[in-house]
Amino acid sequence: MKDQHGRTIDYLRISVTDRCNLRCTYCMPESGICWTPHEEILSYEEIIRIVRQAAVLGICHIKITGGEPLVREDVAGLIKELKKLPGIQTVTLTTNGILLPRYINDLAEAGIDGINISLDTLDGEAYHRITRVGHVEDVLRGIETVLAYPNISVKINSVLEETNWQHTAVALAGIAKRAPVHVRFIERMPLSVNEICKESQQQMVASVLEQAYGKMERYEKTLGYGPGVYYSFAGFCGKIGFISAVSHKFCDRCNRIRLTSEGKLRLCLQSQNGMDLKAHLRKGCTDEELLELLIEGIRQKPKEHHFQEENIQSAAMAKIGG
Repeated sequence: MKDQHGRTIDYLRISVTDRCNLRCTYCMPESGICWTPHEEILSYEEIIRIVRQAAVLGICHIKITGGEPLVREDVAGLIKELKKLPGIQTVTLTTNGILLPRYINDLAEAGIDGINISLDTLDGEAYHRITRVGHVEDVLRGIETVLAYPNISVKINSVLEETNWQHTAVALAGIAKRAPVHVRFIERMPLSVNEICKESQQQMVASVLEQAYGKMERYEKTLGYGPGVYYSFAGFCGKIGFISAVSHKFCDRCNRIRLTSEGKLRLCLQSQNGMDLKAHLRKGCTDEELLELLIEGIRQKPKEHHFQEENIQSAAMAKIGG
């Protein structure tokens, strides 16, 4: 389905929980967040029902997120059921990687198409500081585990810190040199207008990587269904990607909507406008009514974000499912 601005919307990101086994500094405050009671979270049956109707409208790519999705029981079972739905082409997962050794076999059997692993540094001390509780060795073990399944594409998502980012970027990019993993540098979402960097992070990181690894070339083929822009280095097994929502705005080709763990349809990461699908489901709406709600929601998708002019609302990323 096309929205009112002519964009084809075919990608749905679904947060299955706001809970997480880490406490990352850019995702939630140090004091933590108030977890949503389980009964207020969408059930798997409700998620499947929403996706079934979304597929009628042309949604064909699903991303499972959190929080940390693997802390919710039987996520692999949900993925298996989503893969069965007519029209659904791919189901992928974003995770911090810590629980992958425990669940990778179940995920593979469910038919997972790709796994994105969040990793912001290879330095153990820095990782523990960023996550407040985590150990980088656990994530590296998770990455190694997934690489044993060649049919599952693997990407690393990295949000660089302001200090010592040059060394960190070079080290993380080195993973793509050694293994068939695509490493993506994601521009940090500003919490206020004052936090917006005047210089493009993408340009700064690219410059540092070229000093370390030589000239990079634009990779024109598609790697996934999101907004990432990819580059290749000679001798690398994987690609280097950039997702720069602020400095390289891609709203004109945005193809996604989001479903929060509490059942709210979010039409833009920044926008608070949306629709409470859970409320309608639990009042007994029919599939036809649910379909009309999704049509109405997609039509309301804003033309663009306004990170440059407005502060982001204070909702934790764990609840949004960014």
